[in-house]
Amino acid sequence: MKIPDNLLYTKEHEWVLINGKKAKMGITDFAQEHLGDVTYVEPPDDNKAVKQFEMVTTIESVKAASDVYAPLSGKVTQFNSSLEASPELINKSPYEDGWIALIELSDESEKKNLMNKSQYEEYVTKLSTRE
Repeated sequence: MKIPDNLLYTKEHEWVLINGKKAKMGITDFAQEHLGDVTYVEPPDDNKAVKQFEMVTTIESVKAASDVYAPLSGKVTQFNSSLEASPELINKSPYEDGWIALIELSDESEKKNLMNKSQYEEYVTKLSTRE
């Protein structure tokens, strides 16, 4: 799967799409591949305040449970409720239909702590050569 150009990435394999003061987040294709078939996504609390790189929610798969971290600080304003009935959307469409949450940003300057597409691709390549 092609890594989208317009997203920013964490070292924990979350992605974020920033649109003004709002950000849509999810996990990357690399992360969903390593998790295996996703069976459950725990809805984060509405209006939950999160700090950058702090746990937002948990994803369960046939292989393991994994924490998902906030790529940026802010307040969770929406959970992708489609994941309640169809958690496999994360496997099928991690960058589109399988997004996890919307966050109202509190500090946009934190995006300097994230990777752009080429940095993330290089990071994933280094990880893959270690496996």
